[in-house]
Amino acid sequence: MLSEKLKNKNIILASGSPRRQELFKELGLDFSIQVKAVEEIYSSTLKEDEITNYLAELKAAAFTELAENDIIITADTIVWLNNKAIEKPKDKQHAIKMLQELSGTGHKVITSICIKTFLAQRVFYDVTMVYFKSLSMEEITYYVENYEPFDKAGAYGIQEWIGFIGVTKIEGSYFNVMGLPVHKLYEELMKL
Repeated sequence: MLSEKLKNKNIILASGSPRRQELFKELGLDFSIQVKAVEEIYSSTLKEDEITNYLAELKAAAFTELAENDIIITADTIVWLNNKAIEKPKDKQHAIKMLQELSGTGHKVITSICIKTFLAQRVFYDVTMVYFKSLSMEEITYYVENYEPFDKAGAYGIQEWIGFIGVTKIEGSYFNVMGLPVHKLYEELMKL
């Protein structure tokens, strides 16, 4: 089992996301949380997983001094729609606008994970297609006002009310949409 394999490792999840922390706990590993401030700026020439791979690696690069038994895990998630990245909303109006864009369409949710150890670094990603019904302005406003999804890519959490009433279909990992493709993370950690 993974917990046995990594029992002598110092696992650090470098994410402030409560959803990632919750999903990571479910792997049954002992870990600590350390978040380092990183300016998430990337070239406009990057597309889709190039963006999330770059940002996950950028977050890992903030950890410069690693002990031999350290494992740093960073992640980044974006929503990709109409050939552009939709990140976290700046405010209530921005969140409403984002959800209006996602309404009645399908979009990609892309999450990249970077695993950094004393000896190596590896980055991988997962993509999930998410389809929304046509959302009414009342539904969008209710969700934004009551759930304040300002820390979420695309201004929504699939595990919240909007996901229950609005998501009609997903293709791929549900947990990837929450911000951590746990199945792929498990596989990669088993290789260490």
